Amino acid sequence: MDKTTEGAGSVENGTPSLATDTEKGAIQSIERAGQILSLFDQDTLNLSVAIVSERLGLNRTTAHRYLLSLQSSAFLDKTNGPGPILDQLSAFISSRRKVLSLAPAIMRELSDKTQMTVVMSLLGRSGPVVALVEEAAVGTIVVTVRVGTVLEPKSSQSRVLVAFQSEQTAIAQHLAGMSESEAKAEEAELAKVRRDRIGWADLSHLGLAAVAAPIFGSRDVKAAMAFIGTAKMLPSSEKSGPLVEDLKAAAAKLSKLVGG
Repeated sequence: MDKTTEGAGSVENGTPSLATDTEKGAIQSIERAGQILSLFDQDTLNLSVAIVSERLGLNRTTAHRYLLSLQSSAFLDKTNGPGPILDQLSAFISSRRKVLSLAPAIMRELSDKTQMTVVMSLLGRSGPVVALVEEAAVGTIVVTVRVGTVLEPKSSQSRVLVAFQSEQTAIAQHLAGMSESEAKAEEAELAKVRRDRIGWADLSHLGLAAVAAPIFGSRDVKAAMAFIGTAKMLPSSEKSGPLVEDLKAAAAKLSKLVGG
């Protein structure tokens, strides 16, 4: 029996499978929902059956069904204006942009003062991602990391970003792939991060060190700011030394600006 796989589903003996048709229908529904939500603009603050029907070429019954579905899933409110999910996404994006616009000056000042490389990361789909880097302007040794790097679970910034997540799925993803003993030890590290509001990386075997502090918004953690360097430049035994206090002060300053 010939069997060919293509795209999302399979074709067997030239007949599309039921799963393929179902998935295709779901994708088309998402595309249609996107088209409807894109009708919002400065002149269209609320949608209606007439607007959706006329602008997208749908019959009124179909337009009405889509609007009801978008209401029930919180993309629209009861007046067919932007719903809670859109408000949440808007606030999230605005907050991230605020962090990214305010952080560079604070990071540069911190790097100049301490002669350390300062890094800031955001939580992405597959884990914390490096968003900004300010390298030390002086010194013969500069330890750095590329923007866009996805950090390992036991990095200082990963631990800080995960420790303050309210969603259990984020913590579960962080612990995925670890053995039972490793996961237990990592949960203890996350508890320390929550207690001290500071997180260290497991890098001593490489002769490197990293320590991170959380950046909070009005309600939750938005980013992590970290020092990275050699173990000699940043000894992990210095749990509350001058460098750590400078990092915590800079993170608190940025948190105040972001949450204000």
